[in-house]
Amino acid sequence: MQAFFTFVTHDWYFAVPMFLMSLTGLTLVIWRLLLNYNASVAMSAFLPVFQQKLEKEGVQGALAYCQGRTEIIPRRLYVAGLESYKQGLAAVRRAMANAIELEIAPDLNFLLPPILAIAKVATMVGLFGTVISMINTFQKIQDAKGGGVADQAGAIGLALFATALGLITAIPLVFAHVLFRSWVGRFELRMKSAAHRLLFLLQNVKPAGKGAAAQITAGAEATGVTRR
Repeated sequence: MQAFFTFVTHDWYFAVPMFLMSLTGLTLVIWRLLLNYNASVAMSAFLPVFQQKLEKEGVQGALAYCQGRTEIIPRRLYVAGLESYKQGLAAVRRAMANAIELEIAPDLNFLLPPILAIAKVATMVGLFGTVISMINTFQKIQDAKGGGVADQAGAIGLALFATALGLITAIPLVFAHVLFRSWVGRFELRMKSAAHRLLFLLQNVKPAGKGAAAQITAGAEATGVTRR
């Protein structure tokens, strides 16, 4: 700890940027975790309620229910499909595909490029700090009378702290980036499955007014028969 404190105070121009990158990377990871948590929805609990709304209140009732949710699948995917229902199931399928590709997928990858960039830059900055410190150390050894290698051994050890800090910053960020990418892939599969489920449910929806129209037709025929 004493050696690390010496590095922070002596080579602060390398230590401060490394600490800032570590703090920024940690902030981005926590931010992305919160976004993922808010985006997820328990389909086993959502779908039964959604199906009841669709059967009792029709497409408009189901649409209002989805608009009141905050998760990605109901709020954005299902809303995009239900808003295109009047144009047919093919339009519903296209609307959901466009929503996934153009709107939802970019949001799911939000913050992932900066996280990976910080991980890569931190390693290079740490290595750069070590190289600069080693150059200065060897220059001092050359200028010292009689070599003085032993006197500069501590400085050589301090130079390696820059690389260590870079690796400490980069390794967790790379690991988090891989996990986030895996989560995005699984979530996209869930969205496709949810989209197929919505299409299946909409196929069984009776067009609005069909029952009323049948009753009117039957009443007219009965009236005509009575008049005859």
